[in-house]
Amino acid sequence: MATENAKAEGSAEAQENDRERLGDVLTSAQDFAHEQSGYRTALKARHLQMIALGGAIGTGLFMGAGGRLNAAGPLLAVSYLVCGVFAFFILRALGELVIHRPSSGSFISYAREFFGERLAFAAGWLYLLNWGMTAIVDSTAVALYAHYWSAFRVVPQWLLALIALVVVVGLNLVSVRLFGEMEFWFALVKVAALALFLVIGVVFLAAGWQTDEGPTGIPMLAAHGGFAPEGVLPAVIVMQGVVFAYASIELVGTAAGETADPEKVMPRAVNSVILRIAVFYVGSVLLLALLLPYTVYRAGESPFVTFFSHVGGPDVGAVAGSAMDFIVITAAVSGLNAGLYSTGRVFRSLASSGAAPRATGRMSRRGVPVVGILVTAVFALAGVLLNAVVPGQAFEIVLNMSALGIIAAWATIILCQLRLYRLSRRGLVERPSFRLFGAPYTSYLTLAFLASVVVLMAFDYPTGTWTVASLDVLIPALIGGWFLARARIRELAAQRSTAGPGVEI
Repeated sequence: MATENAKAEGSAEAQENDRERLGDVLTSAQDFAHEQSGYRTALKARHLQMIALGGAIGTGLFMGAGGRLNAAGPLLAVSYLVCGVFAFFILRALGELVIHRPSSGSFISYAREFFGERLAFAAGWLYLLNWGMTAIVDSTAVALYAHYWSAFRVVPQWLLALIALVVVVGLNLVSVRLFGEMEFWFALVKVAALALFLVIGVVFLAAGWQTDEGPTGIPMLAAHGGFAPEGVLPAVIVMQGVVFAYASIELVGTAAGETADPEKVMPRAVNSVILRIAVFYVGSVLLLALLLPYTVYRAGESPFVTFFSHVGGPDVGAVAGSAMDFIVITAAVSGLNAGLYSTGRVFRSLASSGAAPRATGRMSRRGVPVVGILVTAVFALAGVLLNAVVPGQAFEIVLNMSALGIIAAWATIILCQLRLYRLSRRGLVERPSFRLFGAPYTSYLTLAFLASVVVLMAFDYPTGTWTVASLDVLIPALIGGWFLARARIRELAAQRSTAGPGVEI
């Protein structure tokens, strides 16, 4: 009995020591109400579910899958499945953090809570870089896709990009409810298009119909080298491109901060995504591989357009091309819309701690961080200039630069989830019932996967190599930025500590 009492006392003493050592982290969890000041809980469950799904369906599938199918063959479906599993792990980890404490600052706010201002500063500014570049990517994509129709070819590419940017910025500035409605309908268009293709593809296979390339299904695969005609290595190499098809899934964590009942809505939104990813992403790629020889698909053309052009001839292909062009424009506008929404909230979170200029955190009466959105729009104007100067290279230049921000964001989510897990194991915080299963092993596995993606990028010469090499510039810039902002961050922290928890400074 004496031994048990001694153990209990020792455990209690160790726990108290942990509490003293981690006091700043533990008390800061109660001191984040100021970050949510001014936001409206205007997003409904249907908005959050479609934002979660729409974030996982974009141009990476509608346009990017064609070139990857040509490079990796049918085994590409496995690449999408593997990346989808890790995307789901990231979403579950984010869901756990959101239930712990909903925040429109999302993983940046959690980085601040669990690791302090340094990680929040680095993750926030890298994420802003990602979305700033993505805004350029998406406005460029709208311009490029609009040139598919001859009526728009007389309009300069830079002007189309500018029009897309102005329209989406204007709509984003109105209210979060309008953003939610826009994303709901954008996602619905993408989902409906994929669902229609899946029905048509399954009917084709079930009926044993042929394309102008010959038989479909297993006989076609057997005639063209089977399921892995190029071997395993190409499917691994393209993985670093496939993973970015899932970029924007983390947006649901930001949106959850403006949802009335995130504890109920978030688990449903996250859990529904994995099934839909399996059906829409993996199912679509697998069907494409079963309907036409993988060598028929090519980069620069939507694989869905490729399929329809081999089914009904040039006329059907032209109609399918126009329909798919409308869908990829929708996907690009959706990405631009989501990027402006996200960066406004990121600027607000950074400004609340002094890591960004105070003005970037200003809110409108409708609960919209207008200055942060406008700053991003100004940054995206550089993309309009890029479209005017180098229209042929604009898309690829900025696409690769956005990659580092996504990797940093996902890694930060997992690191924060790991921190929450460890604190809960010590009895210092309560871990939500909705959590990343298999932690900490699934957490470590996801971090290892993200590290492997960076390695694969480094070997993807020249674009990926130069993207990773840009860290030589980005890391010193972040360090310099931190030292410039550090005094302001500490000053605001001291003021807030004096004023009390939840007070906006």
